[in-house]
Amino acid sequence: MSLDANQLPGGRFLWTDTEPERVFMPEDFTEEHRMIAQLAEDFVANELDPLEEEMEQKLSYGLTVDKLRAAGELGLLGAEVPEAFGGIETDKVSALILSEKFGRVPSFFVSYGGQTGIGSLPIVFFGNERQKRTWLPDIVFGRKLAAYALTEASAGTDALGIRTTATLSEDGTHYVLNGSKQFISGSGFADLFIVFAKVNGTDFTAFIVERNSPGLTIGPEEKKMGLKGSSTCALTFDQVPVPVENVLGEVGRGHIIAFNILNIGRIKLGAGSLGLSKDVIGISARYANERKQFGKSLSSFPLIGRKLADMNIRAYALESMLYRTGGLLDEALGAINLGAEHSGAQSAKAIAEYALECSIIKVFGSETAGFAVDEGVQIHGGYGFTQEYRIERLYRDARIFRIFEGTNEINRMLIPGTIVKRCSQGALPLLASEPALPEWNGAGSGAPLDLEQRLTESARQWFRWLLAQAVRTFGHGLDQEQEICAHLADIAIHLYAMESVSIRARKRMARDGEAKAQVSRLMTAAFIHESYEKVLAWARDIVSSLGIGEQGEQAWERLRAPEEMAAFDRVEARRKVAARVIEEEKYVC
Repeated sequence: MSLDANQLPGGRFLWTDTEPERVFMPEDFTEEHRMIAQLAEDFVANELDPLEEEMEQKLSYGLTVDKLRAAGELGLLGAEVPEAFGGIETDKVSALILSEKFGRVPSFFVSYGGQTGIGSLPIVFFGNERQKRTWLPDIVFGRKLAAYALTEASAGTDALGIRTTATLSEDGTHYVLNGSKQFISGSGFADLFIVFAKVNGTDFTAFIVERNSPGLTIGPEEKKMGLKGSSTCALTFDQVPVPVENVLGEVGRGHIIAFNILNIGRIKLGAGSLGLSKDVIGISARYANERKQFGKSLSSFPLIGRKLADMNIRAYALESMLYRTGGLLDEALGAINLGAEHSGAQSAKAIAEYALECSIIKVFGSETAGFAVDEGVQIHGGYGFTQEYRIERLYRDARIFRIFEGTNEINRMLIPGTIVKRCSQGALPLLASEPALPEWNGAGSGAPLDLEQRLTESARQWFRWLLAQAVRTFGHGLDQEQEICAHLADIAIHLYAMESVSIRARKRMARDGEAKAQVSRLMTAAFIHESYEKVLAWARDIVSSLGIGEQGEQAWERLRAPEEMAAFDRVEARRKVAARVIEEEKYVC
């Protein structure tokens, strides 16, 4: 599948700005999007919140299973499944909205994500007609629950290193699976598993395996730090027969399924991280208003306000990137008929186009959630360390997000690796010519956010120059320079965030006027200023490591914050953002 002439290519933010009118943002939600959001909010409030504590005790799987089925009856499990197979076939933005809303209840979010994402989308995108008709209607209504089985004791981040094998029977009717899987979410109650094994020990392949298959053993529940309301067990395969009809996709092409479904899993994890972060902001603001210290509300202290502002600003950046990428995926996947014969290959190419953005959102999203819960505990003080308050559990729950769907470390390696690979394929023009050593563009217009746009462009130029120098210096060995790769990844992550919040704020100002968009503008400016200083620090580290002589010395001299940045009062900006959060006791934008 080649890109449509009007489709924005993945990674475009690395070499040029994008016109705001071409970027989807939360302010562009349709009435249908808002209806789906409300339906999910009501379900969480009415069906999950009252039972959340009981679910966490996990005396049985009954509550989780019942609520998954209740969600299925409302259509909440079929958002990405074609109508022909029982789903409601909404867009990717709608699917992200649902993931965001369920992110408020992390244990259920994991079960929900297994059912609607990594457990079912392999069949949606890569299953044949028979497989889709056999499994999807039951999955959509929660009559059958699904799970994804890739991780092994010796193959977590290194997915291709799995040792589970599949051997074709002599009569050619079935494969025999042997091996084990570990840390499989939803395995305690799943009816079917998307299992990855190597045919003949070499050909990485996906299979649909039923729970009642002879020789399949489900291990005991893992004793986890958090997400205690979810199920996590190991699977053991001892001569498990799987019909050849249950091969998903093609033999030897399972990596296409695994990696592209992980991309979708990464962006959905970012959505869940957003929902969790927003919830923590509300919890923390309400507590800060109620709690008295020295005769005053905790929220009246500026350092508490700063925490709330920083939590809100990071969530705003995540929200901006998340739905921007959702819009890109909708453009890429919208024209594909998922019932067609070659839809799997088309879907894989469409998803892979934005693999970079999905990794970025996974890293930034999980770290935003981690930051939010940590600051939330701090705002609660000693009470945040007790189980009496919900923030204690959310703190434990959020920790796994930086490990799920590929650790943040491996995603930081994937980001520059993906960029260099796309450059070599001609999909990104970053290395087509030698970029000049960046110079600060001091010719500003004075318009609102003009300085921030120039800071974003400067970050972009520095990334291009640093990438070119790193590739020139290390060549194919760049992936071994993990510290440099991680800094390049962090610059790319913050560049995407900087451009996204800038575009969003400019759209808001154009639509609503500068006064109504004040909080958006202040958050955008504060985020970009802070991010630009981080970019400069990472760039200095890279320059020091490259050892590129006189040019490196010139670069070092230019890696200074422009004097114009001093005119923006970040303290006052955060105080204004904090005031809104404290007043409304929730996430604001």
